[in-house]
Amino acid sequence: MCGRYVMAKAIGDLVAEAEAEADANLELRQSWNVAPTTDVPIVLERLIDGQLHRQVHVARWGLVPGWAKDLSVGVRAFNARSETAESKPTFRAAVKKRRAAVPVEGYYEWKKEPGGKKRPYFVHTGDGSLIFFAGLYEWWKDEDGSWILSTSILTMESPEESEPGVLGELAGLHDRLPIPMDKDMMARWLAPMDEDGAGLIEQLREQAFDVASQWAMHEVDSAVGNVRNNSPELVEPNTSQLF
Repeated sequence: MCGRYVMAKAIGDLVAEAEAEADANLELRQSWNVAPTTDVPIVLERLIDGQLHRQVHVARWGLVPGWAKDLSVGVRAFNARSETAESKPTFRAAVKKRRAAVPVEGYYEWKKEPGGKKRPYFVHTGDGSLIFFAGLYEWWKDEDGSWILSTSILTMESPEESEPGVLGELAGLHDRLPIPMDKDMMARWLAPMDEDGAGLIEQLREQAFDVASQWAMHEVDSAVGNVRNNSPELVEPNTSQLF
């Protein structure tokens, strides 16, 4: 699952890592505590005059299909289960034609301890590079005629606890894993010409653990649990747990 994440990189750095282009008026707000229903950057590809363009856009986190009566549908659709997305009315059209990548610097997950206590962890790459999660996007027309772009992150079952290294640690955090992509998989996933969404999802799942095996994780302060807290200190290791 992915319910909170970090995206605080400058637009130029994001565009460079995504190998994309961005409108000169694109505005992104740094956030160390991104929550559903807020605006987030996504990467998608479009055919314009026969040429493929990879672009960075801003979308509302929580997918709202075109047939929805109001935005509230997106509150329940910030994640999409990869096993069923192709058949679910909310996601199936996007799986076929509107696939995206959601860039993050890392994400938070809460580990359940005996007695019901939960301890937050920050999962990130070892070298500070971005993670690109497999996502979906949709356009929804509001009553006033404006168009709203929205997105969702695909998830899959977590690795087994018997897996070595960080994969086994991820298993102990949650039973769901947001699906990361390597560079080649991202190119296949974003390609708007390919409408075999089911086949692409299978490819996503096959390479996800290889990508995630390069991650690192550490415990952070419980302050991250309050979305009103938003500062670089949120991703710092919780040193009170080291002694």
